[in-house]
Amino acid sequence: MPRYRITIEYDGTPFAGWQIQADVPTVQGTLTAAIASFSGESVTLQGAGRTDAGVHALEQVAHFDLSKDHDPGTVRDALNAHLRPHPIAVRDAARVGADFDARFSAVRRRYLYRIVNRRPDLALDRLRAVRVPRPLDTDAMHVAAQALIGKHDFTTFRSSDCQAKSPLRTLQRLDVTRNNDLVEVHAEARSFLHNQVRSMVGSLIWVGEGRWAATDLAAALAARDRAACGPVAPPEGLYLVGVDY
Repeated sequence: MPRYRITIEYDGTPFAGWQIQADVPTVQGTLTAAIASFSGESVTLQGAGRTDAGVHALEQVAHFDLSKDHDPGTVRDALNAHLRPHPIAVRDAARVGADFDARFSAVRRRYLYRIVNRRPDLALDRLRAVRVPRPLDTDAMHVAAQALIGKHDFTTFRSSDCQAKSPLRTLQRLDVTRNNDLVEVHAEARSFLHNQVRSMVGSLIWVGEGRWAATDLAAALAARDRAACGPVAPPEGLYLVGVDY
């Protein structure tokens, strides 16, 4: 039974997240329906990450099995034909071995959070970034962020609904950069807790606005208490930009 790996790009705005849910549109559900329309088969589609409602992806990865063998280019093009007009695109399809698992084979997930730091409202970047009208000290944000690098108990920065068995995660990268009004936060780890990136970004925004010092962010991490977290940043600024294997 051939296994296919697909790389997917999507606008998360109209979806209630990646994971299939009853009576609401989801990315996984829409893709599963497209696979069924193309192949006539009901499949289990496994994604590398469960993005929340409103979160976007540039390179989400998923896998599924079919009973029939198809050319990967045909799989890609047929899925894209059945996905229209939904804002989902299959960028690539490939055959992989039966031991490949989009979720468990991943060694790193990479996320980007986009902030537009200006007073005027967003026009072209509406629902693609988050506007912060107060001036942000991005150097202070970057310095503070380094306290979160490494293996820590991230209880403070995970949702109270997080189902992960352990709050321990190893954060490999958390960088804050600026290009004119655009502020980007880059986060990398093997895996993340539910709402971890958005929770860290919301707290970093407080640092940038001068509400918190770097020591406050470090203290929030050490507290291991969700109540110590700053605000959770909105979903529309977050992108899954890649998964490494």
